[in-house]
Amino acid sequence: MKIGLISDTHGLLRPQAVQALGGVERIIHAGDIGGPEVLEELRHIAPVEAVRGNNDDGSWAAKLPLRLALKFDGVGVHVLHDVKEMDSDAAAEGFQVVIAGHSHKPLVAERDGVLFVNPGSAGPRRFSLPVTLGYLTVKAGTAHAEIKRLL
Repeated sequence: MKIGLISDTHGLLRPQAVQALGGVERIIHAGDIGGPEVLEELRHIAPVEAVRGNNDDGSWAAKLPLRLALKFDGVGVHVLHDVKEMDSDAAAEGFQVVIAGHSHKPLVAERDGVLFVNPGSAGPRRFSLPVTLGYLTVKAGTAHAEIKRLL
């Protein structure tokens, strides 16, 4: 199963992001969405799971959870916007993957047996950081992540 990972769109869903997400089976948005229209457009590609970021406000955003606990093909996935707000031990909670955005810095790193993924920012460019999204490939209880540079 190939899952598209996107974060920090801040109301801008670039055509390059839409194209890069083509063919994924699910999409996870790690917050700072910027508006419900971003989620609607993503839903035309694949089913979407999303968390509220610190810049998401209004009635549409209030309906979004701050955290998600998901499971794909035996892999536990924890999603939140800011990894610094992780207040538990991911491995002890049964998560093999933690997905978070917020920093706009793309990252794939393993810590204590847990895969931490920040897809970076697919929205407006911040400082000199790249515009990116990510993919999580889950198969038979294992997970692999990669970052795709859009600009």
